[in-house]
Amino acid sequence: MNDEQLISRVLTGDMQAYTLLIRRHERIVGHMISRVVKNAEEVEELAQDVFMKVYQNLSGFNGQSKLSTWIATIAYRHALNHLRKNKMSFTDIPEEESFSAHFVEEENPETELEGQDMDQFVLALVEQLPPQYKIIINLYHMEHMTYPEICEITNLPEGTVKSYLFRARLMLKEKVKKIIGKEEWL
Repeated sequence: MNDEQLISRVLTGDMQAYTLLIRRHERIVGHMISRVVKNAEEVEELAQDVFMKVYQNLSGFNGQSKLSTWIATIAYRHALNHLRKNKMSFTDIPEEESFSAHFVEEENPETELEGQDMDQFVLALVEQLPPQYKIIINLYHMEHMTYPEICEITNLPEGTVKSYLFRARLMLKEKVKKIIGKEEWL
């Protein structure tokens, strides 16, 4: 069933279709929220709120973007509103401080890496990025979204998205170089 058919069925009150919509998009909603909010219980609650908003506003979906982009936008903005409501702002976190202050180096990083999966290592480093960079890198590399889709979700100009992606990659590269001492890993 394509998105158009799914939307039509949800709008007629088909709860199985709504459940299918949730299953198809729960991963991206979870990713979007967890990149901004760290508390697992809050993430789950916010995800439920997002799907309620999706259900309530689905009739307003105009199809100008992909359904997944529209839902990701709702999730991203809902998570940001949650931060604002709780008087937290990720843009106030100094880039260098927020990245390095939360990273705990192991006594012997190379030995630690040998026992870890490289993907998990990289994901752990991504988690240490400031939220604005973490979201962009996640959307681009993990969700395989285009610049225009990311711009729509984050409401940022394309130049800013590209800049954030460049900075995030640079921060990751520098951190890996520092930990491993080998630039050729990247």
